[in-house]
Amino acid sequence: MTPSQLPATRAAGLDRLSAFVPSAGRIYAAGRNDDPGPGQPSAVSGLSPYVRHRLLTEAELVEAALREHDADAAAFIQEVFWRSYWKGWLELRPAVWTQYRIQAAQAWDDLAQDAALRRRAEAAMEGRTGIDCFDAWAGELRQTGTLHNHARMWFASIWCFTLKLPWVLGADFFLLHLLDGDPASNTLSWRWVLGSQTKGKHYVARAANIARFTGGRFDPAGALDEDPAPVVETDPPPPTTLPPTPPPPAGPVALLLHEDDLHAESLDLGLAEPRVVAGFAITNRRSVQGCAGAVTAWSREALADGVTRAGAWFGVPTMTLTWHEVTDWAVDSGCRTVLVPWAPVGWTADALAELDITLRARGLALHRVRRTWDSACWPRATRGFFAFRKAIPQLIDTLLSGRT
Repeated sequence: MTPSQLPATRAAGLDRLSAFVPSAGRIYAAGRNDDPGPGQPSAVSGLSPYVRHRLLTEAELVEAALREHDADAAAFIQEVFWRSYWKGWLELRPAVWTQYRIQAAQAWDDLAQDAALRRRAEAAMEGRTGIDCFDAWAGELRQTGTLHNHARMWFASIWCFTLKLPWVLGADFFLLHLLDGDPASNTLSWRWVLGSQTKGKHYVARAANIARFTGGRFDPAGALDEDPAPVVETDPPPPTTLPPTPPPPAGPVALLLHEDDLHAESLDLGLAEPRVVAGFAITNRRSVQGCAGAVTAWSREALADGVTRAGAWFGVPTMTLTWHEVTDWAVDSGCRTVLVPWAPVGWTADALAELDITLRARGLALHRVRRTWDSACWPRATRGFFAFRKAIPQLIDTLLSGRT
């Protein structure tokens, strides 16, 4: 499926959710690891780009699955909470993101100095390694902006252990092309494959496993390093705590949306009264190399949809902005406070930190609104996922009480 076949609107996401929900129970659990290939019927939902941009919310997915399947939806619900776990883990350890960005920039600089490394990296990115499955996945990623989660794991493992390329280049390559490219899920999944996320425990792609779960489409027997050592990097810093989030100020505010959260209708704004709505997306900051054109177009379409819906919801004027227009828009709004949905650690959060300083210098305040879902989930991401998983029933009871 190409980006043009995946409309970047909330309405399209809801349609896709409705089509998937009947299969969100046992069918999903039994078939979620199977990758039949692009354009083929699959057990997975295809909802990731919508949730990543919060055209749909995590709560909506969990609620719909529970209503239809109850306990049989456990596997799908766990996948939704994996997303929240990754975001929480990185939110509590922002230095890991900062270090990754430094390493990625250095890795691209190294390519300019090392012709042999550059040739090997280019062959991998262009699908010219001679490993059929890997080359097919590289092409699928570039052409569609999507890749089955199991294929992402195989791809990352082959990249790191068979091709012996820097993991940060592979992670950056994913962010360049994935419609659902997410700072936390992408960075930490690559670290997990490497053996740095769960120390000493790496993910090794095996030919037999690939043959089984691709239905025999690929069988790279003899082509893979199936006995590599894990790569253990410096231990991450201990988790911090989430800062408190006071309620938004009462009265007139300017509401600024971004690509991390495009469902303003469900934000808890308290007594704040949006008078104008705008949105920005800085997709050029996704990777060291910027962002693929199709991904930029998808994010802009999603942004326009979110801003339009928010304007209709609050009955106020709207604008879509470039990053360089945001400050003037805020000043011209006539409001003393700019409200933004909380952006998790990543390129948008980095940009908002810059905006905070700029607005303060102009006598304005930037107020971040964090969702109850995130405030409940993220502080629990202090250890591994399996410790986090034990809290899922309690989180569901707390977050969806009275909704399902």
